[in-house]
Amino acid sequence: MRVLAVTQTRPVARRLSASSTHARHRCCQNTRHIARAVDDETDINTNSTATSSTSSAGSGGTTNGSSNVLDMVLGRSEEGRAQDLEFGEDAAYFSLDAQKTSSWAWFFGLLTGVMGLLYVVWIDPSHGLGSSFTGAINSIAPNSEVAILEILFVFAVVHSGLAYLRPYGEDLIGARAYRVCFALVSLPLAAAAVFYFINHRYDGTALWNIRDVPGVHSAVWVASFLSFYLLYPSTFNILEVAAVDEPKLHMYESGITRITRHPQAFGQLIWCVAHTAWIGSSFMVATSLGLMAHHAFSLWHGDFRLRRKYGDAFELGVKQRTSIVPFAAILDGRQTLPKDYWKEFVRLPYAFLVPFCVGAYLAHPYMQQVAYWLNY
Repeated sequence: MRVLAVTQTRPVARRLSASSTHARHRCCQNTRHIARAVDDETDINTNSTATSSTSSAGSGGTTNGSSNVLDMVLGRSEEGRAQDLEFGEDAAYFSLDAQKTSSWAWFFGLLTGVMGLLYVVWIDPSHGLGSSFTGAINSIAPNSEVAILEILFVFAVVHSGLAYLRPYGEDLIGARAYRVCFALVSLPLAAAAVFYFINHRYDGTALWNIRDVPGVHSAVWVASFLSFYLLYPSTFNILEVAAVDEPKLHMYESGITRITRHPQAFGQLIWCVAHTAWIGSSFMVATSLGLMAHHAFSLWHGDFRLRRKYGDAFELGVKQRTSIVPFAAILDGRQTLPKDYWKEFVRLPYAFLVPFCVGAYLAHPYMQQVAYWLNY
């Protein structure tokens, strides 16, 4: 029985083996077809994913780019920081996250108080000292051209004189107290100069009139706008200006300082040229000469004060890498602009200048009304 069983099993085994071999062959073929289909599907999915990723990267790149610029403006990214500083500070750098609400509350409180005090003591035409000051100037000046030069001279002596005495005054009463004294004396004189200028800007001889020439108004506006971008970077340290933070004499090495280490003087020059061209009066010429004489002195005085405070770090460092004349240090090889130099201007203070300049322009009629009311 066992033999019969064996002999009967062999053909069955051969048939099963053949059938199994055929099945395996068909299975392999099916497997290859399935694998090929899976590969095709994978390729399709991969291509689709790659296309989707590329598209997302494109839109995401724009978003990330905008985000990076915003982070630089707000001082949240190191990408916008100057990286090659050796002697001075990073000009106009401002970190929003480093600000304290209490500090800015103090600033606006002090600003309100100082402006109120300025009005009562100086501006108020019935009791303020501003009318007496300008009246005294007018009494000894033969005309308004000489008067504005006298006002600017008094301001220059007080402003630059107090700046010269600053280290001695700070040793005596402290940096914050000295800054308050400096502001309380300088602000009234500056206000007198501004309001007197507005009232008398067309005085004297009319030398030319190009105000109706097409494009002149726009050119004057653009030049005036540019002049504010040349403010000295310390101007942006508002909390130090108001003595909320302890005032310091800063030495900068980046940003606009790479072009000229005295940007405000050349900003003033641009402003004077633009406004002299627009107004065209002998009074405006006298005003521009007075302003530029003070700023010419500031070229020497500014360097003197930095040398007195920082010594060789200024004399052998920043001074050697920068220039008074714009672009001179770059042209003679002492200064090399970084590849991403524009990032040194992507800062909140410069962004704030846009609404400030537009607001100042729109406020011109109101400033004129106040000046006429004061009648300096």
